[in-house]
Amino acid sequence: MTSRNRPTIGFIGLGIMGRPMARNLLRAGYGLVVHDVVRPAVDELAAEGAVAAGSPREAAAACDVLVTMLPDSPEVEAVYLGDHGALAAARPGWLAIDMSSIAPRVARELAGRAGAAGAEMLDAPVSGGEPGAIAGSLSIMVGGSAAALERARPILEALGKTIVHVGPAGSGQVVKACNQVVVAVVIEAVSEALVLGAKAGVDPARIVEVLQGGLASTKMLELRGANMLGGRYDPGFRTRLHLKDLKNALELARETGVVLPATAEVEQLMQRMAIAGRGEHDHSGLITVLEELAGFRVCDAAAAAARSPE
Repeated sequence: MTSRNRPTIGFIGLGIMGRPMARNLLRAGYGLVVHDVVRPAVDELAAEGAVAAGSPREAAAACDVLVTMLPDSPEVEAVYLGDHGALAAARPGWLAIDMSSIAPRVARELAGRAGAAGAEMLDAPVSGGEPGAIAGSLSIMVGGSAAALERARPILEALGKTIVHVGPAGSGQVVKACNQVVVAVVIEAVSEALVLGAKAGVDPARIVEVLQGGLASTKMLELRGANMLGGRYDPGFRTRLHLKDLKNALELARETGVVLPATAEVEQLMQRMAIAGRGEHDHSGLITVLEELAGFRVCDAAAAAARSPE
């Protein structure tokens, strides 16, 4: 089940993130078996050299290492534990790497189920969004055994540039929740600043330029500032998925006795965005909620400033 001394990899979940990740594994020379509920995505990868599988169990049985990249805990549980689930094919020597962002308790449960079958499982969520998935430059936070990570490292190196072992099973998901808290709160803070400054009469593009030149500089503004100035919110990273991550973070906070007041507020603002039908927008579209509350659009101010002479 190997090609050129490399393990055959199964890959389940060929969405915005999963599809370019699977392509990077193909480019790295791995034999790849793919599955997704959306058949055209499977056909697209099959045309590029992957082998199509009809179910998670079929994909798991045909590979040495299974990688999953799915939207949320219910989908991950369905893929591993449902009818024709992947763990039905788990066996000694088999390894699963779940790169989805899910609840830590679910990651720990699945790792325990895999271990009972003599297999191993890592939770390895990522940061970097679609651009990082395409470039193979994701930051990967890994929970599970150090030995399993060393086995998985060559595979993960085809997908990311920063690979950090953060602890036992579930720890990767804990760190992912921390990451998503920071990103969400930063997006909300930048949104407040741009709406405030632009409504007060300053060209928002100049505000971005100043912020990026000082202590307030952020990667988020570097990557999403153009979206906010232009009023374009194609994902990217969908708001509904970030909302899910914040719900996981708040659940973890309740379990551990931690208070997350800013996270709770941003979760409600993203919930308002989803209720308004913008859950599929990029998470930088959170600025639209602040714009609505202020009765003012930053993108309109940016466009007007661009048309005006100096």
